[in-house]
Amino acid sequence: MNPRYITDINMLEHLSKEEKEKLEPVVEKYPFYANTYYLGLIDWEDPNDPIRRIIIPSNDELRNGGALDPSNERRYTVCRGLEHKYGPTALLLVSRACGGVCRFCFRKRIFMMDNDDAVPDLKEALKYIRGHREINNVLISGGDPLMLPPKRIRRLISTLDSIPHVRFMRIGTKIPAYNPHRIIGNQDLLDVVREFSSSEKKLYFVTDFNHPRELTSQAKRALSQLQDAGAVITNQTPLLKGVNDDERVLSELFNGLASMGIPPYYVFQCRPTVGNSTFSVPIEKGYSILEATKENTSGLAKRSRFIISHRTGKLEVCALTGENIIFKYHNAAREEDTGRVLVFRRNENATWLDDYTEMVESFSPGDTAFSAKQRRLSDFLGAATTERTAHEQETLSPT
Repeated sequence: MNPRYITDINMLEHLSKEEKEKLEPVVEKYPFYANTYYLGLIDWEDPNDPIRRIIIPSNDELRNGGALDPSNERRYTVCRGLEHKYGPTALLLVSRACGGVCRFCFRKRIFMMDNDDAVPDLKEALKYIRGHREINNVLISGGDPLMLPPKRIRRLISTLDSIPHVRFMRIGTKIPAYNPHRIIGNQDLLDVVREFSSSEKKLYFVTDFNHPRELTSQAKRALSQLQDAGAVITNQTPLLKGVNDDERVLSELFNGLASMGIPPYYVFQCRPTVGNSTFSVPIEKGYSILEATKENTSGLAKRSRFIISHRTGKLEVCALTGENIIFKYHNAAREEDTGRVLVFRRNENATWLDDYTEMVESFSPGDTAFSAKQRRLSDFLGAATTERTAHEQETLSPT
């Protein structure tokens, strides 16, 4: 049975009249969107229920601070709906719709009025991808691409597949967690997956399971049907305070995914999006949680990397020492930062890269001499402190 979608907080029978009234300023700013299947996973007797925390608005979202675009996606937007930050990868935002609105969403701007970031100009986007042969893969995201009709998904994937230098595609989706019924038995969608999953080229799905309770029998069935159709599935999740900032919870999630042949991919540091501070876990604590998690998992689950998706690139949190924390660029916006290692003095309260102010050392494979290293360090520090646009720094005050 397909779930019913709910966009009015007043329709939630488990919330009191007083709770609904208190939440009105929140939903005016950041829309509420959920469905009866996912809401049915909540233990309403538990005020700290992790599923409730993911989907039900909170007045904590009105705390000041944060940016609407913390990773500065606008800077790397080459035409409406298309971002090109890293050489081989293009990011295509194809939908403003989602199976639900996560309260920690780092793209909550696309659900706000008068925003067209996820309404692509496909003609220009596809022209750009065709003209840039360094792009060998396309990440299809949104919103959620699986909210689109299968015919539109097929048309998009078919067009991308016809571009010779595009070797593979990834679909970023939370639909298997939010509404697996949209996948189960959906032969039109599964046929698209079969058509574009061959021995030569695979269609990837990057799912977004944040808590083991999302791995229901229905979710597992949906994932299995995607796999049977030929999809390769990996999972990523942000580290979220009150949801999965516990090695026992993460271990259960990782082991549950690995048992289905779905390796954990990235664990993201929660981005400093406006309204997201209530979900943020200090970086060094997060690193310790992830390392403790790996003690209880197999090598498949140990593949997961702890990532900060910063405006300058994706940095892996690699190690802690007694005094220092070590980062390495997994992907870099500037070519000269590719593979760069950054060593900072530790800061147990840091929740974002910018909170580390005392750099000990910086080194990349291209640094051949000490003088060159020093010069590039100076260049990096300059870029890290001055490459902020007015849009990136935009904040919203509580109403």
